[in-house]
Amino acid sequence: MSRNFSTYEIMVTSAARMLRDAEVVFVGIGIPNVAVNLARRTRCPNLVLIYESGAIGSQPERLPTSIGDPALVTGALGVCSMPEVFQYYLQRGLIDVGFLGGAQIDRYGNLNTTVIGDYHKPTTRLPGSGGACEIAALARRTLIVMPHKRRSFTERLDFVTSPGYLGGADARQRLGLPGGGPQAVITDLGVLKFSPDQGEMVLESLHPGATLDQVQENTGWLLRAASQLTQTEPPSDEELRVLREEFGQRAAAS
Repeated sequence: MSRNFSTYEIMVTSAARMLRDAEVVFVGIGIPNVAVNLARRTRCPNLVLIYESGAIGSQPERLPTSIGDPALVTGALGVCSMPEVFQYYLQRGLIDVGFLGGAQIDRYGNLNTTVIGDYHKPTTRLPGSGGACEIAALARRTLIVMPHKRRSFTERLDFVTSPGYLGGADARQRLGLPGGGPQAVITDLGVLKFSPDQGEMVLESLHPGATLDQVQENTGWLLRAASQLTQTEPPSDEELRVLREEFGQRAAAS
């Protein structure tokens, strides 16, 4: 197994390993797009990929560059409109996994992709929800992939765009949200999951080379760690080959 890998590569491969074969996955562009297509090519050949542009059961021969990439349509099971994707698949509870990211995340897995700063006079206006709020509310489970930086892992969000466990583990049920909520947060330092009693983020594994102090320094609250903290399995040679040779991810990995 190769030991020559980047933090980007272990983040992507760790996210890909969270998927199970034959699951229905709502895919976004960016790191989730890379992780899902990596999983389909290595561990989960029967994944059903759904893109919000309307591609159902997509089987792209190359890494798609956007949700409108023609590679998503060739060989797909079907193509429909964007409203049909949300109404007939997501709202009916047919999506097993939703992949999300964000500019900010808090200890309960709530995400901000709307603004940094005051909503009416923000320092930065972000792209907004898109379909992220619906995915977070309705998918059977969600996986969150984002770099681990203190400015992103914050005690309090500037805006709640997509619900995690809101203020605690039972908050989703009280509000009637049918989806299962976030299962894991995969970063360039480790893998975090959520305590069933409080719905709060807990560090489960450290990537090779990362330390607990490093993770805490990049987290805006006192982070809990599992009593049996493990080390993340490094990327395999085959995973690295797909990322570098088939997907051309060398630039992102440098």
